[in-house]
Amino acid sequence: MNKIKNLSKSKILAYRQCEKRLWLEVKHPELLQDSSHTQASYQVGNQVGEVAQEIYDPEHQGTLINPHEEGFKSAFLRTKNLMNTRKPIFEAAFSAGGALALADVMLPTNERGKIKWRMIEVKSSTKVKDYHRDDVAIQAYIAKQAGIDLEKIELACLDNKWVYPGGNDYQNLLKETDLTKEAFSREEEVKSWIKEAQVITRKSKEPAIKTGAHCNQPYSCGFYEHCSKDEPQAEFPIDWLPYIRTKALKSAIVDNEITDIKNVPQELLNTLQQRVKDHTLSNTIFFDKAGAAEDLSAYKLPAYFLDFESIQFAVPIWKETRPYQQIVFQYSLHKVDSNKKLSHEEFLDISGGDPSHTLAKSLVKQCGKTGPIYVYSANFEKTRIKELANRFPEFNTELLALNERIVDLRPIAENRYYHPSQQGSWSIKKVLPAIAPELSYDDLEGVQDGGMAMGSFLEAIQDDTTKERKTEINHQLLKYCDLDTFALVRIWQFFTENTAVK
Repeated sequence: MNKIKNLSKSKILAYRQCEKRLWLEVKHPELLQDSSHTQASYQVGNQVGEVAQEIYDPEHQGTLINPHEEGFKSAFLRTKNLMNTRKPIFEAAFSAGGALALADVMLPTNERGKIKWRMIEVKSSTKVKDYHRDDVAIQAYIAKQAGIDLEKIELACLDNKWVYPGGNDYQNLLKETDLTKEAFSREEEVKSWIKEAQVITRKSKEPAIKTGAHCNQPYSCGFYEHCSKDEPQAEFPIDWLPYIRTKALKSAIVDNEITDIKNVPQELLNTLQQRVKDHTLSNTIFFDKAGAAEDLSAYKLPAYFLDFESIQFAVPIWKETRPYQQIVFQYSLHKVDSNKKLSHEEFLDISGGDPSHTLAKSLVKQCGKTGPIYVYSANFEKTRIKELANRFPEFNTELLALNERIVDLRPIAENRYYHPSQQGSWSIKKVLPAIAPELSYDDLEGVQDGGMAMGSFLEAIQDDTTKERKTEINHQLLKYCDLDTFALVRIWQFFTENTAVK
């Protein structure tokens, strides 16, 4: 009989998502291919965890346990010994009933001279999610089974309304939710998860589970490429169908296991979805040239073409900013003047300081007083401008006036144009090569999308980044953002047939 292996909390949660995921994590971890987004989320989680240690142990009286360095056997023993103290413990290690868990924060409480414990699980999200409740229930069960006198268990999330006062003061960054009653009531449920997960790990064959919506709920699974490689690949994947929102359409896709848009009943599709399906299957282009020109006919020169690049920090680093607040660090601005002459302005700050005030001042100056300001998906730019206006009253009137001039090219593109190469997407990176095949983001070096721009900016502002590397990143970011707004110019030209721009 195989010896029962203690399953970590993450393994049990993997089982909750998909039996096959758990089996692969245990039997073939080498097949795991976490996305860059997933890897970044791990880094954010670690960062929030480090700040939590400062918040819950400001006098540095506690102990941090690192099972991955000292080994789990030692970690279990150290945790047991530390339970006799009255000091905080971080990453306390517990093992019981075929499972193990590491508690983010353990704080001693005193009840009539007896030590009890308050457990806090720290998350980098801004609200409690359903799978967090499973997480906490598992933690509570293992700790109690290990003999811990657990008085309370809470989930600490980032308070996205909290404003960082500066000076490394993060005392009110986290907001706790008491889940004690709920977690304690689910002991039998958790016990069954552990038992069932243990059964899965002892199977010799990989569970026969098809890919589906569960592959991304609640986490993006790093085994997707492995699981999907031998499945029949749709010629026209259902993912190409935009805005799948109605209950009838969702049910038809799930109930009939539809993977190809050619098999979706036409009567369930709206006008836009029908257009995507019809022109994708026939490999033809849809272009309402007259409609696009009419949509833009009211806007005269000069015209501006604006794009922002932004960064967000789970743990704010700049005073008067909030967790996950989008902070604009760069913009690109193309301008077509009344003589149809094209010029370009740009702003980028990789000094490491908050760029917001200087950027706001520059933006007001460069955008002039009149003329449409074209963007792509206007909500992002308009929201950022409004935030800048609220932060800097001296620019409030001028910034809000910019918002009144913004014209969104995306809805015009969605309503008037579709090329099969877009694969159901109207992102600018899909539309641009369709109308201007000589231009491509793939030709850029280093930075080719918004995620890469964020990553490069983060690298640039680190103290240990060399001057040479900063210069390289600066160049790459400028080239990327430049293409974003030049793409807007080309789309505008295409829709208006305004080819006389110099």
